[in-house]
Amino acid sequence: VQLQASGGGLVQAGGSLRLSCAASGLAFSMRTMGWFRQAPGKEREFVTAITRSGDSIYYADSVKGRFTISRDNAKKATYLQMNSLKPEDTAIYYCAAALVYGPSAAARDYNYWGQGTQVTVSS
Repeated sequence: VQLQASGGGLVQAGGSLRLSCAASGLAFSMRTMGWFRQAPGKEREFVTAITRSGDSIYYADSVKGRFTISRDNAKKATYLQMNSLKPEDTAIYYCAAALVYGPSAAARDYNYWGQGTQVTVSS
């Protein structure tokens, strides 16, 4: 099983980035997919999750209205569109896959994790 996150980079505050997560070796369409992030010196935190069919999505309050998660089951990929980025969004972003039914915010529900992609937002 492999989850390959990409699309991170350096962007100015107010800018946008689109992260992608390509999955292989698992039944992607049967998995809830989530994005988490970890800033230096901080705990890993939930960002957003989307259920297997995309019919239910959950966002952390800190990103609601700015970030959008989506998925393409045919391509075995999930995406995170990040707009109006703030310096506090700076972190390593991880995609993860879970077998739970709902859009879980609990890291313990996720069985597989990608390697992370760095997002840096300058002020």
